[in-house]
Amino acid sequence: MTEPISPFDSEAIEQLRQQHRLDRQYVRALRNRLFKQFRSDEDATSNFPLRDSLQCHVLQQYRRFDSDLDGATKLLFRTEAGMLIESVILRIATGRTTLCVSSQVGCAAACDFCATGKMGIAKSLDYTEILDQVLQAGQLLAAEDGSLDNIVFMGMGEPFHNESNLHKTIEVLTAPDHFNRSPSRILVSTVGVSDAMIRMAQRFPKVNLALSLHSADQSTREKIIPLARRYPLDQLRTTIQRCNEIQSREVMIEYLMLRDVNDSVIDRDCLANWLDGLNVHLNLIPYNPIEDAPHLTGTEPDAIADFAGAMKGLGVKTTVRYSLGRDIDAACGQLVRKENRSYALQLNANATRHSPTA
Repeated sequence: MTEPISPFDSEAIEQLRQQHRLDRQYVRALRNRLFKQFRSDEDATSNFPLRDSLQCHVLQQYRRFDSDLDGATKLLFRTEAGMLIESVILRIATGRTTLCVSSQVGCAAACDFCATGKMGIAKSLDYTEILDQVLQAGQLLAAEDGSLDNIVFMGMGEPFHNESNLHKTIEVLTAPDHFNRSPSRILVSTVGVSDAMIRMAQRFPKVNLALSLHSADQSTREKIIPLARRYPLDQLRTTIQRCNEIQSREVMIEYLMLRDVNDSVIDRDCLANWLDGLNVHLNLIPYNPIEDAPHLTGTEPDAIADFAGAMKGLGVKTTVRYSLGRDIDAACGQLVRKENRSYALQLNANATRHSPTA
């Protein structure tokens, strides 16, 4: 018996179509229903003559958590290799819906403030595993008569450490005969892999870029982002200038507000000086505490507001991000770490129970 085919695999679908001399209209209808309308698996494949040859999903939805505070939804998926990843649906007050997707299991960047970074890197996701996060979230929203507006690569992993699968994912997402998403509704966030940022800007000039800066002081940035040693601030500033030239659009600057780390007047002035002359939008982010970084605390809301006001006064476009899903551990990686620990303990217990010497 042949292995089922993923509808994300265009080459395999085309081979199947040719092998069975299937009219192209059936493939178009399948993609329209599944990728654009986000219909249920059964509905999307109902008129496809070879539906038994398809496997619509490569991820198994493991758990779902819905926030009682603000409508955020966290989805935990298990890969075919048994690893857990997460996606977060953010239902924003404006009525738009944003999906935050993961690109890796864990992350090698090892940022001090990030639960995912504390996991280390387990593997990079295949493009089909990234796309399936979009598909399943889209189906969930469609079932609620909602829609998926924006897709952001801000979940687990450093997207540019999985560059080939990232590019393939965006190709499929923006292809008119597949998901047909607007590239301007896609954002890729990075801790600053300079050469990959430029390649992204060149290949996908309408896709938005975000730099997780978090400090404009090199020594401070190296303490909280070890990868900063490889990509110093002078190089990153030149990279943003180059991306501005290629794309003619703003780069988002993400700045996590950490008390007594990067929120002083000196930090503010250093940041304003670093941003001067760049086409950017500063996004100040309240910190979600994590268990593995008890030494870090978030800046108080009033102090964040003062910081934002001062940056605006210095001519920097600035917004404060409203953090959603605090009651469901929506800080990236926290739930996965807990679930992975529980899963590992369960596997160890089962192995011990079935051991001949037990």
